[in-house]
Amino acid sequence: MRHFDFSPLYRATVGFDQIAEMMDRVLASDNTGPSYPPYNIEKTADDAYRISVAVAGFSETDLNVEVKENALIVSAQKPEANDATTYLHRGIATRAFERRFQLADHVRVQGASYSNGMLHIDLVRELPEAYKPRRIEITSAVAPEIVDAKVN
Repeated sequence: MRHFDFSPLYRATVGFDQIAEMMDRVLASDNTGPSYPPYNIEKTADDAYRISVAVAGFSETDLNVEVKENALIVSAQKPEANDATTYLHRGIATRAFERRFQLADHVRVQGASYSNGMLHIDLVRELPEAYKPRRIEITSAVAPEIVDAKVN
């Protein structure tokens, strides 16, 4: 595991501490993270995204989607069933899970839908007016009017 020291960057930058913290988190996490359940992240428009999570075996009531501190958390818990079914092969996993997705600033969850064993979460990036580019009018400078002073 590698650890990078971003403290020299703090001396020359202001407000980029979140980027350094995110880099620390990414580099500190193992590459052998959980692979269940599988998911896709797609860009549906310039400022719109969709996360699709394969949740076969779960119903809408078993799933939980929440946003906390710029993190999207998708979790599921299947209630214990006293099922006397004997499986010859059980390939559909219904174990509990929790998936976290780090959201960028100004990204909000627009909605979630469940269809055919897939959970779709729609995201949109909404930049505040203060962050949008704006054009500044350039005016020509008028030379100040010179007034002759009379000496008495």
